[in-house]
Amino acid sequence: MAERAATFHALHRPGEPLLLPNAWDHASAAALAAHGYPAVGTTSLGVAAAGGKPDAVGATRAENLALARRLRDLPVLLTVDVEGGFSDDPAAVADYVAELAALGVVGVNLEDGRPDGTLAPPELAAAKIAAVRAAVPGLFVNARTDAWWLGVPGARDEALLRSRAYREAGADGLFVPGAPDDTVGLLAAEGGRPLNVLHRPGGPGLAELGRLGVARVSTGSLLFRAALGAALEVADAVRAGRAGDLPAVPSYGWVQELTGRFGSGRSG
Repeated sequence: MAERAATFHALHRPGEPLLLPNAWDHASAAALAAHGYPAVGTTSLGVAAAGGKPDAVGATRAENLALARRLRDLPVLLTVDVEGGFSDDPAAVADYVAELAALGVVGVNLEDGRPDGTLAPPELAAAKIAAVRAAVPGLFVNARTDAWWLGVPGARDEALLRSRAYREAGADGLFVPGAPDDTVGLLAAEGGRPLNVLHRPGGPGLAELGRLGVARVSTGSLLFRAALGAALEVADAVRAGRAGDLPAVPSYGWVQELTGRFGSGRSG
């Protein structure tokens, strides 16, 4: 695990952002691996929705473990979105992340947003980061603050305060989804750790974000939502008799080949 984790760390180069696509099941992760992506994250919305559960309410502890177990044979570096760690006990969070690391996971996203729309106290979020760092020293801890995502007052100052606290607690990276474009450069310069931002359709591209000092760009739930949209588009086209309007889709054989090449039943 140590060598794989070090490789994942090395992919975070400020100015040359790592594009981290987010998967929600074995097929989506295997397809991304087949297309040459060196690292894949999970999307908490996709994992939750695929299991019939809501996102961001701490309901997918078991689903994350099961998915990590299924993905362990894929030739990619896997980082998992664990929301707030599924506990307010830092030791319990660390134990959970250690379980993921034992399955080959090389990184986690650990966020400070709570289901009620508030932010966890920075001291608590920092304590979770420190506990994970002590339990799994080589794992990449991407500390996420939802200051902008949840629209808290004074989001800029709150995000800067929390980024410093999380850095001091041992975070390897900082993730600030929803940050306005004109603050990204400031966060990259003052965060003291590789900055991760969420890709926003119509927003700055990888090259522009790289010029601002960004080290990682995640697609978040975008691919999952796009897949749902494509499924509806195809179904509607068939229902309307517009067979000629169908978009190009992977063949049955290609999907079968993916499962054969990266099947999840070999490691137990």
